[in-house]
Amino acid sequence: MAPHEALYGRRCRTPIGWFEVGEAGLIGPDLVHHAMEKVKTIQERLKTSQSRQKSYIDVRRRGLEFEVDDWVYLKVSPMKGVMRFGKKGKLSPRYIGRYRISKRIDNVAYELELPSELAAVHPIFHLSILKKCMSDPSLIIPDEDIGITDNLSYEEIPV
Repeated sequence: MAPHEALYGRRCRTPIGWFEVGEAGLIGPDLVHHAMEKVKTIQERLKTSQSRQKSYIDVRRRGLEFEVDDWVYLKVSPMKGVMRFGKKGKLSPRYIGRYRISKRIDNVAYELELPSELAAVHPIFHLSILKKCMSDPSLIIPDEDIGITDNLSYEEIPV
């Protein structure tokens, strides 16, 4: 028993197995030409199948692009099992910080301005582990409205 047959439970289809039993035996250049036609047919079918699958996934995929001076969050653990930026727990945050993009290295790589606590981490990150920081200016409360004192406290007013 051949290793292929033992592994897959059927005989390996060699170029000789591509032809029907009753067909005339092809020898020499005819065999090679016929085998090349079969290979081209297989490649065309694979290409149509791949393009169909790509069209399905492209409907949901969104293109991500950042500009210099944009603010982004950094994913804590890009891969399962990788511990980065401290211990990853069930309720710990998935993204950290709010870092500014200082330079675009490539279409998918960006350099971030990291604080001194993350000096040991390389500052260039792939697009897949960045998330755009969407800050809503309406959520920012001006300091004058709160009335913050010099010791960084404020007086509560009952509603």
